[in-house]
Amino acid sequence: MKNAHAINGVIAATTSEWEQLANFNKSVSDSLRLLILRVLMQDSFGVMELCHILDSKQSGMSHHLKILSQNGLLSTRREGNSIFYSRTQQHENTGFNALLHEFFSAIDVLELTEEIEQRMHEVQKNRAELSLAFFRKNANRFEQQQELIANHALYGQWVKDHLLSIAEIANTDYRQQTMLEIGPGNGHFLGSISPLFSQVIALDNTEEMLSLARNTGEKNRLTNIRYICGDTDFAIRQKLFADVIIINMVLHHTPSPAKVFQDIRQLLNPGGLLIITELCSHDQDWVKDACGDLWQGFEPDDLIQWGRQNGLQHEQNIFQALRNGFQIQIHSFYKPGST
Repeated sequence: MKNAHAINGVIAATTSEWEQLANFNKSVSDSLRLLILRVLMQDSFGVMELCHILDSKQSGMSHHLKILSQNGLLSTRREGNSIFYSRTQQHENTGFNALLHEFFSAIDVLELTEEIEQRMHEVQKNRAELSLAFFRKNANRFEQQQELIANHALYGQWVKDHLLSIAEIANTDYRQQTMLEIGPGNGHFLGSISPLFSQVIALDNTEEMLSLARNTGEKNRLTNIRYICGDTDFAIRQKLFADVIIINMVLHHTPSPAKVFQDIRQLLNPGGLLIITELCSHDQDWVKDACGDLWQGFEPDDLIQWGRQNGLQHEQNIFQALRNGFQIQIHSFYKPGST
């Protein structure tokens, strides 16, 4: 531990550390606080969302969240005027990290009640409806909206070059493989990437957006693409397994980015490759109304951690600066195993 001293060759904790440990134990001695930490196992929620999920008053919820945050169990992120809470990955006192890991592992095996699970589903559904409503309404203005942040021309070639460089290093022939793009937008990236693969699946959860991709494919006479309307849950039920999965500028529109990684773990074949293009965290909250964003980008460690939690090895990341103060991150992940 930090700030420890030796007594007869034995490392002893300082008074400050004993107090930290006592406060840590006090902070997790309340059943509602344990439930909060269990609910935050994979996802982040705002105060009012947690109040709904756990049927708690806002004043009491805020009090419990403050205690957990002060004792290093929660991290916060601001999304416009809202603050979202998630479980911390690294305690500020590094000596507590082993304890933190064991503690989280212990509560994560506990089952939530059907009522709590249902309320969590309602929160996710409400988030999803906001995003779906935006794209159903603005599909015909997609390119115009995309120009406000970054269109395909600014990152598509980076992703393609990255994909080709991985194939060269790993001696991989994509012509024998299936690629799945989640959220293909207007289909321009599909047009440049589909000739590399034997089969391509374009998955979008709105028919309005999928029509844009389909029209682009038909104009370019692309014959190896299946256009499927649905989300990643639907893809799992349909057994749409792939060797390569690509997600370009989509996660910040999804109700639960962590859940997307869970689904990808099932959709990606052993030995498969995942490439994600995303915005880095930013403070420009106008994008929520103008572009239908649910999240203002992500920290690189968020994406890496979600991948690791789902058995995906992080291989590489690339950062590119864009106009208007935005920055794009490109990450590649590998699913261990042989095809």
